[in-house]
Amino acid sequence: MGDGERSEGAEVPDEGLESAYEPEDDGDEDLYSDGEETAESVTVEISGLSLHTHHGVSEAEREVGQRLVLDLRLDLGETDATVTDSIEDTVDYAEVCQLVALIAQQRSHKTLERLCGTIADRLLADYELEGVWVRATKPEPPIALSVDEVSVEVWREADG
Repeated sequence: MGDGERSEGAEVPDEGLESAYEPEDDGDEDLYSDGEETAESVTVEISGLSLHTHHGVSEAEREVGQRLVLDLRLDLGETDATVTDSIEDTVDYAEVCQLVALIAQQRSHKTLERLCGTIADRLLADYELEGVWVRATKPEPPIALSVDEVSVEVWREADG
């Protein structure tokens, strides 16, 4: 085929292309009663916060310590941050990471369940959240069998 030739069945319509990309009018012209955008539900996820901590059942784990990886999901509920672009309307995830690191490193727990619960409770107390999910993972768990990792997850919802 030469330039400008088309194979059969590959016809491109000459008209109507502009309207093909325009949204159809579904009759809901006034989606927002006051003409302004409204808040949307937002979830903030933090993955792979890697810390050296001293948690574990054995005395050696608590003395020597080991790497722990934390993942967090913060359910903010409805927030204006998607419209305002303001940090005051959301959570500062750098601040959250600092707080979680402090909690995880300031004292030792025997179980990851207790650590995750402590982190979840503190985040719910310090931030306006609807819920929080915390996962703590030991990438090199001190067990005799070959295991890639061991993790514990805790989900808490805000009261009221």
